[in-house]
Amino acid sequence: MSIWTEFREFALRGNVVDMAVGIIIGAAFGQVIQSMVTNVIMPPIGVLLGNVDFSNFFLVLKEGPKIPGPYTTIARAHAAGAVTLDYGVFVNTLVSFAIVAACVFVLIRAMNRMRTPARAPAIRNCPQCDSAISPKARRCPFCTSQLP
Repeated sequence: MSIWTEFREFALRGNVVDMAVGIIIGAAFGQVIQSMVTNVIMPPIGVLLGNVDFSNFFLVLKEGPKIPGPYTTIARAHAAGAVTLDYGVFVNTLVSFAIVAACVFVLIRAMNRMRTPARAPAIRNCPQCDSAISPKARRCPFCTSQLP
C-alpha cells in the first residue's frame, strides 16, 4: 500500500473529517468572540472605569534604542524597539477565554440535556419464585408459573 493511499484512507475517515470541521468552526468562533470582547464588551467597561482602554495598558521593561520614552501606546513602544509587558492585552485575552469557556459550557450542557439517557430495562419479580423477569412476561421463565 502506498503512502498516498494510506494517507487518503486516514484523512477520509469520518472522525478525522469531523475533527477538522470542528477545528475550523472553533477557530472562527474564537475570532468572533475575540471581536466581541475587543469591540463590544471592553469599550463600555473602559468607559465605566473612566475612559480606560485595556488594550493599551502596558509596562515598559526596557526603553527602545530608536525613540526614548515615555510611550503613549503599545504600538509606539514597539515601533521604538522597547521591551514591554502588555498586561492590558492579557486582560482582554482572559475575558475572551472566560466568554468562550462559558459558551462551550452552555453548549455542552444543552447537548447533554437533549441526549436521552439509556434507560435500564424495567423488571419485576415473579410472585412465585421471586426471580427478576421482564414486565411484559406472561409466564416466569424460571418456575413457569402463570403471571397476572
